[in-house]
Amino acid sequence: MAAKTADAGLEERWRDILSVHARTMCEIDRALHPHGLGASDFEVLDMLASATPEEGDQCRVQNLVGQVHLSQSALSRLIGRLEKDGLVERSVCAEDRRGVFVALTSKGRDLHAEVLPLQRDVLARMLGD
Repeated sequence: MAAKTADAGLEERWRDILSVHARTMCEIDRALHPHGLGASDFEVLDMLASATPEEGDQCRVQNLVGQVHLSQSALSRLIGRLEKDGLVERSVCAEDRRGVFVALTSKGRDLHAEVLPLQRDVLARMLGD
C-alpha cells in the first residue's frame, strides 16, 4: 500500500511539473509572438547569447542539442528558420567538416536583448514565489 501511495505522489508531482512547463511555454509563446519568435526560438537565441558573449563568437550546434528539448533534426530546422530571418549564421568547422557552428548576428543579438525582459517577466509570473 505504501508503494502505491509513493507512486501516486510521484505521478502527481510529475504531472504538476508537466503542467507548469506547458503553461509557461504557452505564455512565453504569447509574449514573444508579436516579435516573430516562439519559446523554442528564444531558448536557442538565449543559449547563443549566453554561450557567445562577443559578437562573432560561435557555438557548435552539437553543444546545443544537449541543452534544448528538441531533437537534432528539429533543432536544425529551427536554426534554419532563424538563419533565414537573419538572426543567426551557420558555418562549417574547418577542422571537422561534419561540425557546424552557429552564431548570433547583430540583428539576433538586438532582438534577444529586446525580448529578454518579456521572457523573464513570464518566468517571474509563472514560476515566482
